[in-house]
Amino acid sequence: MRIAAIDIGTNSIHMIVVQVRPDLSFEVVDREKDMVRLGAGGLDGRSLTPTAIAAGIQTMAKFRRLADSHKVDEIVAAATSATREADNGGDFIAEVDRQTGIRIRVISGTEEARLIHLAAGYGVNVGGSTAVVIDIGGGSVEVTLGTATQLTLGKSFKVGVIRLTERFVKSDPLGGRDERRLVKHLGREMASYLDQIVARRFERVIGTSGTILSLGAVAAAEREGAPADLRNLRVSTKALHRLRKQLVAADIEERLAMPGLDPRRADLSVAGSVLLDTILRRLGAEELTLCDLALREGLVLDYILRNSARIRKVERYPDVRRRSVIELGERCGYWSEHAQQVARLALSIFDQTRSVHGLSDREREWLEYGALLHDVGVHISYERHHRHSYYLIKNGDLRGFDPQEVEVMALLARYHRQATPKKGHDGYADLPGPLRQTVRALAAMVRLAEGLDRSHAQVLTGIDLYPRDDDYLARLRATGDAELELWAAHRHAAPLEDVLEKPVRFEVAGSDYKDHQPHAEQPDHAARVPGKAVRGGRDRRVGKNNPARAAREMA
Repeated sequence: MRIAAIDIGTNSIHMIVVQVRPDLSFEVVDREKDMVRLGAGGLDGRSLTPTAIAAGIQTMAKFRRLADSHKVDEIVAAATSATREADNGGDFIAEVDRQTGIRIRVISGTEEARLIHLAAGYGVNVGGSTAVVIDIGGGSVEVTLGTATQLTLGKSFKVGVIRLTERFVKSDPLGGRDERRLVKHLGREMASYLDQIVARRFERVIGTSGTILSLGAVAAAEREGAPADLRNLRVSTKALHRLRKQLVAADIEERLAMPGLDPRRADLSVAGSVLLDTILRRLGAEELTLCDLALREGLVLDYILRNSARIRKVERYPDVRRRSVIELGERCGYWSEHAQQVARLALSIFDQTRSVHGLSDREREWLEYGALLHDVGVHISYERHHRHSYYLIKNGDLRGFDPQEVEVMALLARYHRQATPKKGHDGYADLPGPLRQTVRALAAMVRLAEGLDRSHAQVLTGIDLYPRDDDYLARLRATGDAELELWAAHRHAAPLEDVLEKPVRFEVAGSDYKDHQPHAEQPDHAARVPGKAVRGGRDRRVGKNNPARAAREMA
């Protein structure tokens, strides 16, 4: 299964595409990010700016195309403080949904902290030890305490780097008075909580997010040159403290020239370094372990934990159309053994009469899926369940099908019992003529196949159709008492006889029917019918001289 996870942050929008392995671990197959600055000027209840909204929508549209190119099965998107706090955040979410089809979930700061800790525990070898995880975003900072699998403390603070920069960084370089005001503000907001963490004790501190990774890369480069890989790199807090002093003293031109510093973060790095250094000093930490996993990976892990059964189903049914059909059947509590039996028998009838109906593998697929779902309406009520099945299929959110395909499958369920297709019927009347004839032919097959499992006991192992001069011989292969199936087959054969333009005679063969062996050659899967064959798309209505109708009238 492939999942795309999108983190819509205050500073950047990140996406990863992952392949989930059979053991429910995952590997990243693609990643992308845009520094949109969605929260610039829009925090503390203010509106997201039109420029930021336009940039955000453009990025989401690009990410949608990228996800589609990877044929992902699911897109999981979460928005954090910028969207959460803006008075027009809901409008932004609605517009993204309208333009891209991506549904964004706005998560709380506490939930954000939990997901980040989940990702850090997965990415760093924490094991059963206790770790502090720090994530610095544009609008908020999350600090958690726990093991790889158990969260002990978790809290989100409104002290992200965009928020702090807009409020406290009034000059370049940063003035001493503004730096002291910033540190004092952080103490008021976070000191008490950080002291709780210190009191509980921990073994290591892990830092995630672009701000921390960027600062860590610069601090590490001071000693050993630019690191080739930041993953699980340990950086001393003394090096980070020295970096804070350098950044505070430097102006924008000097910061842009610093090796390893992301130029796009040069304006935010001053507040970011003061923030990170203040937290680490309050914790009394000696080093920081860098982690390149954050909220987006947490979204993936959380999805896997919540949907492990569905993920295994994706591995079993990699085709989205088939999986969607099976999922609808299971949501409606369908009887899978009966549904599979009806589908098998209907497909067998289809395959043995191809030269008559002239339909293709595309219609064969509709037949199979319509047969699998023909009884889902029992989920509502047995009475008129064929109509309920029609409604559920039409409104069942079947993925991978166009609306006309869904209509055809729904009509196959609609006509598996009682009424046959009529031009005045809703849905059927709206189809073009050739497609109406396709529905008529396929529904006839589903109707007979349903009768051939009337007991719901799957006593038939197959059906063999033998074309003869004046009729078809249907040989039913049985493993047990098939009297009920034989009775139902006679009741439901008429629509198929109209399609074949011949009556169908039924005989049962099997251990309980040794005296009923048919006198016929092996089935001819390219059925031969005297006269003009009726091809797919033509009118299959039967005239007065049709032998199938004549046989029924004589009976």
